[in-house]
Amino acid sequence: MELKTTVYQKKNNSNIVKLLKESLNDMYSSRFLAKQLAIRDIKAQYRQSYLGIVWAFITPLTTALVWVILSKSGTVKLTDTGVPYPVYVFSGTLLWSILTDSINAPMANTNAARGILSKINFPKEALILSGVYKLISNSFVKIALLLFFLAIYGVGFHASLLFFPFAFLGIVFFGTTIGLFITPLGMLYNDIGKIISMGLGFLMYATPVVYAIPKAGLLRILMELNPLAPLLITTRSLLMGQALEYQVDYLVTIACCIPLFFIGLVFYRISIPIIVERMSA
Repeated sequence: MELKTTVYQKKNNSNIVKLLKESLNDMYSSRFLAKQLAIRDIKAQYRQSYLGIVWAFITPLTTALVWVILSKSGTVKLTDTGVPYPVYVFSGTLLWSILTDSINAPMANTNAARGILSKINFPKEALILSGVYKLISNSFVKIALLLFFLAIYGVGFHASLLFFPFAFLGIVFFGTTIGLFITPLGMLYNDIGKIISMGLGFLMYATPVVYAIPKAGLLRILMELNPLAPLLITTRSLLMGQALEYQVDYLVTIACCIPLFFIGLVFYRISIPIIVERMSA
């Protein structure tokens, strides 16, 4: 009896369109797996924590408190924000924390799965989707607290609040896109994660997070060139019912992210198996 012969050949990764289609199909088919991974990680995140979900917003809250004290004491003189400053600074630090979490989520999730990546064959795109699920889940608590702040300070709720979820998802989409490119490098070199954290800490002060864009000067030019600024300003303006001054910049930023997201998916799909093979060698 003649035995069946199977020949294994190296997979051709030169067809970018095919790789993108496979990546999107795997992301769609791994929805349930991503959901289960997210539920497992969320439970583990707060299982041995006394404060539990409080840690989701304690960092932006303490950062906002520092700036409120500096402003009230006259130590730092800030331009008018159009809304009560505690609401302005807390909304800014909270949205900034969501943005930084979305940038770090792909790398954090993929690094956390190092142990199973080399042992179990599953769609790696599930890790990206799982990170998005966890981020959105944790953000619900932050946004609920922010809405509570709006009510306390009498900012009120406006019709523009209906568009806030779409702007919020735009921030998550932007951060995830950036995260796709830094994840492979972050898995190879631990320094990448530290550089990203340090860079985001510096970039926060070149973005209207805790103070409004100045009317003139070098800082105004830097903020207007910063692609993160329209994301933050537009989302916060929708939340508070303020005039939209940078909606065109926001839409341009999101439009540029769409092709970059697809390129990032292909880059992630090609690089992760190579890195996993290198780690298990």
